[in-house]
Amino acid sequence: MKAIRMVAPGQPLELQHIPIPSAGEEDVLVRVRAAGICHSDVHYRAGRSPMGKMPITLGHEVAGEVEWVGPAVANIKAGARVCLHYNISCGDCDACKSGNEQFCTTVKMIGHHIDGGYAEYIAVQARNTIPLPKEISFEEGATLMCASATALHALRKGRVKEGETVAVFGIGGLGLSAIQLAKALGASEVYAVDIQPDKLDLASKYGAIPVDTSRAEAADEIRKLTKGKGVNVALEMIGLPTTMRQTIESLTTMGRAVIVGICQSPLVVDPYQTLIGNEVEIIGSNDHLLQELPLLVEMARQKILDTSQVVSRTITLEAEKINQRLDALENYTSDIRAVIVQRD
Repeated sequence: MKAIRMVAPGQPLELQHIPIPSAGEEDVLVRVRAAGICHSDVHYRAGRSPMGKMPITLGHEVAGEVEWVGPAVANIKAGARVCLHYNISCGDCDACKSGNEQFCTTVKMIGHHIDGGYAEYIAVQARNTIPLPKEISFEEGATLMCASATALHALRKGRVKEGETVAVFGIGGLGLSAIQLAKALGASEVYAVDIQPDKLDLASKYGAIPVDTSRAEAADEIRKLTKGKGVNVALEMIGLPTTMRQTIESLTTMGRAVIVGICQSPLVVDPYQTLIGNEVEIIGSNDHLLQELPLLVEMARQKILDTSQVVSRTITLEAEKINQRLDALENYTSDIRAVIVQRD
């Protein structure tokens, strides 16, 4: 089969022809129909995060059709439409039993530690498949597995309550999902923070209050809009020290800043003025949980979560096109959410 693979840190991905993966008794073989190109893949290609092996097929946002079912699998049939939870866990350790499988002692992420979805086929544990209703396209189903799922988990980590205010920093795939999910969880007002007018216009269509930070400091603008109070919960989905600091500084008393964006630079804050004085919290949000995904998919099926605007471009399984999208994300020259699509 064809696979677009990372062969060395800092190098462009390459097309390779490799064997179709073998699947075990409790596994399924999935024909990949869609694989999202995530900003995390930029960090992997650049060598900022250790990979499980090399070469490796990237791609952790995956949706497709079940091609083959292992003999010990009873609840899935060949031909089923599925999307994939990307954390492959043991199911038996304390973390797995408590429902926090991202901290499993042997957890492996597809597209990071083991081969992912930038390929024609992928084999995974059957329990990592989530049924994908026909009302949701493969492209949208793929992005649900990372962008939308991560947004839902971040809001749950932030303990958003009915009537609270929320600010979302970064209006890409994560941010658009977070705006809608925050509304669904009862947020009274949601502020969309970005520097690009088209992103802010789209956020407005989903009921968010736009905060254009191309000319002003984000925290100052949010305080103006909230009559000096700040917001209860702020989500950082960009991965820059500046926006992380602004996220924290935009909080009201006892507010919660949830950091989602990946960044290796130090975060510098004034401990008393920013944290202690107002008893605010800084919360890390890591991935999402398998138990959250059926709810998320059902919200998308019912159009409580509209994913139709998340995917702004589709491309084919070609190394040159994928590398171009990763380059654009690396240089912050485009916020286009691209998905690799494979059709018959």
